[in-house]
Formats: sequence, C-alpha cells, structure tokens
Amino acid sequence: MSTPVITVTRAAIGYEGRAVLRDVSLTVTAGEVVAVLGANGSGKSTLIRSVLGLVPLSSGSVELFDQPARRFRQWHRIGYVPQRLGAGGGVPASVREVVAAGRLARRGILRPPGRADRKAVATALAAVGLADRTGDPVSTLSGGQQQRVLIARALAGEPELLILDEPTAGVDAASQEAFAGALQEFVANGGTVLLVAHELGPLRPLISRAVVVHGGGIAHDGPVPEPAGHHADPAHDHVHPHGPIEPAGLWSA
Repeated sequence: MSTPVITVTRAAIGYEGRAVLRDVSLTVTAGEVVAVLGANGSGKSTLIRSVLGLVPLSSGSVELFDQPARRFRQWHRIGYVPQRLGAGGGVPASVREVVAAGRLARRGILRPPGRADRKAVATALAAVGLADRTGDPVSTLSGGQQQRVLIARALAGEPELLILDEPTAGVDAASQEAFAGALQEFVANGGTVLLVAHELGPLRPLISRAVVVHGGGIAHDGPVPEPAGHHADPAHDHVHPHGPIEPAGLWSA
C-alpha cells in the first residue's frame, strides 16, 4: 500500500450558511497525480484550499502526511500554486526574487540564501523554460509566463507534494506545454500532485486519477472521464480566463 499524503474524511464546508461541500472524503497517496474536475462554482477549488487550511471545515477532518492538518508544520514538504500571481499591478520583483521566495519555508527567513538555494532556483526556472528571464520584472511577463513563475516558485522549495489550483487556466499553449513538462519531471522524481482543472489539455496523459466534484459532493473517483458536449469538439478552446486574481503572498511556501 502506498503512503497516504492527503486524507480528507467526511469534510463539510459552507459560506454564510450555504453549504458548498458536504460529506466529502478523499485520499491521495504518494506518487499519484490526482485531478479535481468540475464545473465553475462546483467547489473544487474550495476543496483543495481546505486541504491547505485556507478555508475552514464546518465538520470532518484533513490529514497531511498522516498528521492532523491543524498540527502540521512541515510546510516545506508542500508547494502551492494559486490561480494567479496578481503581478499585473506593478509588483517590483524580478522573476528570480519571486522564485527564490519558494525557498523560505525550507531555509527560514533569517538564514541568507546559500549555494543549494541558488541551485534550486536555477533548476526550477529551467524546468519551466524561464532561465533566460531571471532578471526581468515579473510585471513585464505575459499571463502564461507569470503562471510559470508561480510553478517555478513552488518547485524551488523541492516539495514532496504539489497542490495546484487551475494552473493552466487562461494561459497560452506554450506555457501549458512547459508546465506539463515540468510536472512530468516532478512526478518522475517521486512527487505527488493534487490539481484543480477545468480542462486538462496537455496534462491529461499525466493524470493517474480524476475526482469530479458535483452537487456538493464527489460524483466520480476513477479514470479521467471523456469530454462531453462542446468540450469534446477538437476546435474547442481550452483556455478559460475565469479564475480570480490571488495575492502573490497568500501562501508562498
């Protein structure tokens, strides 16, 4: 049996008296790539944010690496990629500086960066195809490139688990391909992935299991379901720029 990395047990989540998720249970084991699918507003992003403790549970429990989430402190083991960087407003940070922030949970705030930190940052930037943009201000990059910066920031921390919230939504095809390649390498090195997606696109061959959230619960847990309706059209555009802007400092470990 593979080791459980995430265990959600009978979780319920609600906002202002409205139930979003009810009696949801989910286990992700080491080495899996699990995609959480569902329509907009289905609660799929809420589910993964609850795993990170960003959204409180009304009832139920979450465990990370066999520890209750409320007592979990080893955040360097987890890399998180939100939907948007929010850098378009003029964040005066370079690509290198943003990616280097991914090392903080591992080395601590007070210790200056060392050789291992610089190597991890360079490796992460190369993995997402941005090695030639390290000194550029993040605000000068395209939306897809900014998303690659977020992915590199998470990879720089050398996590065991990546949690990604619609990482390819609203980004160009080249960035989607670059992300798929980086994720493939991460998994090949023993990493575990939980990601939210509206469309899988180039990520589909990497997915080992799909979880479909519908009606406040899990409607499917198994192989990736075939696209239906207009999503099955080969000409369908798989870019959906619908995710909310997230502040860059929300959860930078």
